[in-house]
Amino acid sequence: MLIEVLKSKLHCVKVTEANLNYIGSITIDEDLLDAANMIAGEKVQIVNNNNGERFETYIIKGKRGSGCICLNGAAARKVQVGDVVIIISYALMDFEEAKSFKPSVVFPNENNSL
Repeated sequence: MLIEVLKSKLHCVKVTEANLNYIGSITIDEDLLDAANMIAGEKVQIVNNNNGERFETYIIKGKRGSGCICLNGAAARKVQVGDVVIIISYALMDFEEAKSFKPSVVFPNENNSL
């Protein structure tokens, strides 16, 4: 049996941009991606602490060291610059493997730095 479990989480990062005129996705600083064990193209859930919105999109790699958290396309309507969001990815794994799996959870500072 496979179950879906938490794989990675960027906890309480600040939205730095919202770009409605883009095809879609979320752009994330490459340093944050590395720290959270996330990759470009990965599906993520975004939880907005400011307004309660929850939605899914995929990752685009942002400039390393920039602190960039940019919601693109339709997702830009679900955030405001300055909102605090949680970015979560999940993985499917065998039930027994899931019992011992340790997710990557990152708590960046108020500037989206490590």
